Amino acid sequence: MTDTITTPRKFTGYQVLAIVLLATTQFTVILDFMVMSPLGDMLIKSMHLTTHQFGFAVSGYAFSAGISSLVTAGFADRYDRKKLLLFFYVGFILGTLACGLSTTYPMLLAARILTGIFGGVIGSISMAIVTDLFPIEKRGRVIGFMQMSFGASQVLGIPIGLAIANRWGWQSPFLLIVGLASITWITVLFRLRPVTEHLRLQTNKNPLLHLWHTLTKPSYLVGFVATAFLSVGGYMMMPWGSAFAINNLHVSAGQLPIMFMMSGLASLLLMPLIGRISDRVPKYTVFFVASLWMMVMVGIYTNLAAIPFWLVLLLNIAFMAGIISRMIPSMALVTSLPDMQDRGAFMSVNTSLQQVSGGAGAALSGLIVTQAVTADGQPGVLHHYNILGYVMICISCVSLVTIYFVSRAVQRKKQMITTVTGTAAPITPAAEVLPEV
Repeated sequence: MTDTITTPRKFTGYQVLAIVLLATTQFTVILDFMVMSPLGDMLIKSMHLTTHQFGFAVSGYAFSAGISSLVTAGFADRYDRKKLLLFFYVGFILGTLACGLSTTYPMLLAARILTGIFGGVIGSISMAIVTDLFPIEKRGRVIGFMQMSFGASQVLGIPIGLAIANRWGWQSPFLLIVGLASITWITVLFRLRPVTEHLRLQTNKNPLLHLWHTLTKPSYLVGFVATAFLSVGGYMMMPWGSAFAINNLHVSAGQLPIMFMMSGLASLLLMPLIGRISDRVPKYTVFFVASLWMMVMVGIYTNLAAIPFWLVLLLNIAFMAGIISRMIPSMALVTSLPDMQDRGAFMSVNTSLQQVSGGAGAALSGLIVTQAVTADGQPGVLHHYNILGYVMICISCVSLVTIYFVSRAVQRKKQMITTVTGTAAPITPAAEVLPEV
């Protein structure tokens, strides 16, 4: 029996396998990036870093990832997406190993830049594969499952990483990621099928011309602008999560893994639900409601002082829920803009903008946030964290406008496909037949 990917609600066995493999790949990449936040306080104190230096350690990854994604964009649609994934993933593994072997700030900064060069491209390749395999009617659920890697990194990765970091040093979580990523790479090599459908639509266009076409196409530009604004705010807040919790909210080092684990568990439960809602309710409606909720929670959370730990948990979960609930519908909309023959380039440019914008946000946050020094010379309370919250709220208001125009562009594309084909076809130029496993 065969089953096409246009079957309304059913995933084939191979599609489930593809989702699991891509989600696991994303898990290791996200964990490598996300672990910098919970390790932030430990890194700052063990290496005697300033907030400026730590901000640049985070943004170094983002800037290198952005440049790498842009350079890759012109070539991304000319090769089997599986081969691209394997190439960049092995580079990511080597970069993460270098992080685990770092003993000084210059070594760490260089290792983060190397990891970003390879790791920053993996997300765009994964999303191009998802967009090739699944129509928009299913994509909300697929992206919901993919984004569960974000929650899983907090439920499993970050608490375990913090536990072993407390025992064996901050470098040990990176070595743990290397081991898991190596197993994942081998599994992708032997189990994921080649992804080459887009190659049938390729022309002999020069890679630079292909990149220029992607950068200048009006319907794509609106997606790029939306991605840039969505990224800046999140990257401004992310690096300071553990430092704010420990020094301002008086969360202990033992309570910190629990905080990340509980918010991650809530994310795991929420993401599939939001994915299903996004496939049934207009995606912009979901994004609009989630954005309003997030802005309220950002205003509350960034102005907190020392409060009971149970309240920190509750507010942190509510804060994360807003971020996650707007992430899924916005990604589903933006990834629906490019045509199949442009998807690799579009995703690479989109990821580049995401990383560069985020890197700018992280670097700027290191200039805004300052940290007091305690009587014994140790880093203390963070100042101006609430200023970051106000900036994020303003940027979120702009995102409401940009995602609205993305939603309009997606609807026009769908109407055009319906007019040409005479049927309400999903927004995917070709349906790949996958066998039932």
